[in-house]
Amino acid sequence: MNVSLLSIRSLFRPLRLGSGQAFRSLLRRGFVSFLVLGLLGALALASCTSGGIASKPEVKLNLVSFSVTKAAHDQIIPKFIEKWQKERNQKVIFERSYGGSLAQADDVIAGKQEADVVHLALPLDVMRIADAGLIHRGWEDRVPRRGVVSRSVAAIVTRAGNPKNIQSWADLAREDVTVLSADPKTSGIAIWQLLALWGSVTQTGGEPAQALDFVRQVYEKIPTLARDAREASNAFFHEGKGDVLVTYENEVILEGRNQPDINYFVPSVNISIDNPVAVVDRNVDKHGTREVAEAFVDFLYSEPAQQEFAKLGYRSVNPFITFATEAKLPPVETLFSSQDLGGWPLISNEFLAKGAIFDQIRGNSPT
Repeated sequence: MNVSLLSIRSLFRPLRLGSGQAFRSLLRRGFVSFLVLGLLGALALASCTSGGIASKPEVKLNLVSFSVTKAAHDQIIPKFIEKWQKERNQKVIFERSYGGSLAQADDVIAGKQEADVVHLALPLDVMRIADAGLIHRGWEDRVPRRGVVSRSVAAIVTRAGNPKNIQSWADLAREDVTVLSADPKTSGIAIWQLLALWGSVTQTGGEPAQALDFVRQVYEKIPTLARDAREASNAFFHEGKGDVLVTYENEVILEGRNQPDINYFVPSVNISIDNPVAVVDRNVDKHGTREVAEAFVDFLYSEPAQQEFAKLGYRSVNPFITFATEAKLPPVETLFSSQDLGGWPLISNEFLAKGAIFDQIRGNSPT
């Protein structure tokens, strides 16, 4: 029996995050959808097919992701392997790669990594893979939450005791404060940081010209840009560089397990950091792994997987998990999204393209 995953995914409506009580809106939507996903997903996983990859004793699945998701995948993947083995009598062998999200997407596009599934830092990276013809158009409509499977917000980390009394985004522009940052050309968190800084001005009544001036003041004091979030974190925590690190809230929580006295805060004006997942259609058809790849993507939305994300400090996309964990995380009063900043096509053209805002800020605009 085959159960169409497309029929499952069609039950989910897009969720667009705005400001104010955005996370709490999750609690008012989607309960029935997640119940149906769990039921039908289990049926799909348990169904039997004849011939092809399903008849083989093992199947390899290539997962390409951004650097900070490894800890979550370490917990989630064994659960999926166990479930698939029990219900399909087939062993799944994962081949995994982690790095800066933009660089990972570039490798997938170039064919250097033949990913069956990508879990990346921002929708723009999946859009670029789709533009290259590897992922079918409308990928975000084939999975719940328009492809967003993990979510976080930005956190500002300071030195122990916060010696420079940094209290808000605005303080990062002070002359005596040096921010450690990854490079938006290679890192997902660096793009989210850039957008968070910009939105902290425009989403609170400021004009674009004021946002440009503020962001320039922050970046002109950054001596060197790290390649990805993990490299930036290592430089800050283990090499003692910089006064401030802007990173994923979940990354700070994970680091806090090794450094209980870590000093950070979550700004009350913040951006919803939405991490998408997608099946790479061209590659799964080439490898004959579509069925197991789609089952794994669906499993990432399941309650067991979302619980693991939540344990590691992510803000779950599952409303049941959100209800149980939201109170344990710092509140965000004004939450804005990439859509509030114009959407990814506009962001790509106006902020990230050659000669656009970021190049102008860093003095790299073409002559």
